[in-house]
Parts: sequence; C-alpha cells; structure tokens
Amino acid sequence: MSNKDILEILGEEVALGESATVKFNVAKLHTQNSIDVPVIIERSKKPGPTVLITAGIHGDEVNGVEIVRQIISKGINKPKKGTIICVPVINVFGFIHMDREFPDGRDLNRVFPGIKGGSLASRVAFRLVTEILPHADLVLDFHTGGADRFNAAQVRIIKGEKSLKELAKIFGAPFVLYSKNLSKSFRNTCYKLGIPILLFEGGKSFNIDNTITNTGVNGIKRVLHHLGMLNSKFKVSLPKKSCVFIGNSKWIRASHSGMFRTKVSINTKVDKGQVIGHITDPYGSFNHFVKSPNDGYIFNINESPIIYQGDAIFHISTELKND
Repeated sequence: MSNKDILEILGEEVALGESATVKFNVAKLHTQNSIDVPVIIERSKKPGPTVLITAGIHGDEVNGVEIVRQIISKGINKPKKGTIICVPVINVFGFIHMDREFPDGRDLNRVFPGIKGGSLASRVAFRLVTEILPHADLVLDFHTGGADRFNAAQVRIIKGEKSLKELAKIFGAPFVLYSKNLSKSFRNTCYKLGIPILLFEGGKSFNIDNTITNTGVNGIKRVLHHLGMLNSKFKVSLPKKSCVFIGNSKWIRASHSGMFRTKVSINTKVDKGQVIGHITDPYGSFNHFVKSPNDGYIFNINESPIIYQGDAIFHISTELKND
C-alpha cells in the first residue's frame, strides 16, 4: 500500500493533503509545441491506498473519458484517505483527432509495457508503466465498444482472481465478463506487475450515453466506499440487480449483407431460436430473420444500420457462472 508522505511522480513531489496537476509529457509536435497529458492527483492528509483511474487509451472512446471527467468535476476524486490519481485521456493524440490509434498507426493497448526508445505509442506506454503505474494499489480503466458496437456496461476480469471478483461485484455493473488478458495490453501489464485492475466496458465509440456514464461513476463510488476512501458527502446506492457473471460468450455474425435492425435491447435475456434482428435489402424483396443460437444475455449490439456478411452483430453469453 502506498503510504508515502511524499509522492514522487513525473518529476514532481506531492505531499499528503495536497492537490496537484502534473504534466505527463507525451511528445513534441513538428512545431516544437509540447503535448502534455494532465495527471490529476488528490491526496488526503490521512494515509491509505492509491487508486489510479484511467481512460482514453483509445482516443475515440469518449464515454470513458466522460466518466473520469465527472469523477473529477464532482470532487469524488478527493479521498477521505489515501490518494486518487486520474488520467482522463491517455491517448491525447487520438482524442484530438477522434481516432482510435496513435499518429504512428499503433494501438496503444497493444504495445505495453512499451520501450523507452520505441515508437511513439510504445514510448508513452513505457512512461505510463514506469512513472505512474508503480504508485497504484488498484487500477480502474475505462473503455467503450469499438466502431458501432454498443457494449452493455460490464467489468472484465480474469478467472481465478478472488479479489477482483469481489471488487467487480462491489462495482456493480450489470455484467462481469471473464476474459483472458490480451498480450501487450495495459491490463496484462498490470497483472504481471501484481497490480489489480478492473477494466470497464460500456457504450460505443464517438458517443456519450447517460446510463453508461452513471454506471461507471456509481461503480467508482462503490469501490472507493469499500476502500474507505469516499468522502462521506457522497451517497452510495446498491445496484438495482445482481451482477450476471458470464463465463463464456460468442459473437453472432451476419450471414448476409444488408440493412440491419435489432428486435431486442441491450442487457436482454433471450431464448434459443428467438428472433433478435432483421437483415433486409433496400428494395423490400429480402428479409432475413436473425435468431438466437442459444439461451443467453445480449450484452453487445452492432448499431450500424448497414452491415456486411461476416460482421459481428450481437455478443451473447453461452455460459453463466455463479457469483
């Protein structure tokens, strides 16, 4: 647990009871202008854990950024004890250009832990891992679905980690998805360093959804309350429903190209053989019924009105786990 009186981070010193915004220098533009990512640090006078809250690893995932923004603007990041470090936009290049990747074409979430003298994305990953991550006792990382695929609010953890399972239940998203750590991802790097991480997925790229935002903000409040870090002026409510733990899942892919519309809402439990969507042509002569291949929960829906054969259109659970 990080109980240091003085937090030394990115060349700055932040004492207990202090607030600071530290510059995480990412790079210089061709014009020699510096690109800095603000790192917002709030420390209580009382020692305690350090929680790192991150978003914007992918520049187009603005709903995650909005969740962390609200945590800061509402003062939820001012802890009753310990330290909260917020990095709302890690991939500031992608955020500015509304692009998923870095200017070098690399996906930041596939280059961790990075290389000091590597590509631009790799250098940013290296500095994040070596200069910010070591201070964290827990990481809360926020993402959204890619392209037009809308994710139900969910927390992703790996199997066999009891502490993460408990934290995921406390967070209280509708779904907890057991998924493997991807090679060279931020989550995998945290795991290898022994730093627990909850990865939140919700919504879709280029979109801010109030339900997803509220779920993320409330989840953070619950976790901070559990750690004894949440300021007493903030109320904590229990989730309306228990989390559904998904052991395995699969994508339902379009068997035809055409215009697509769904018949079910996100979070819906469906039965095998139930019609869950339609693929049609623009001319009124073709209508394909998309049927559920099994009983399960629909926790991702492709909201694009035009799809191609083979596109992922629904993500459905195939196996549930006891919580």
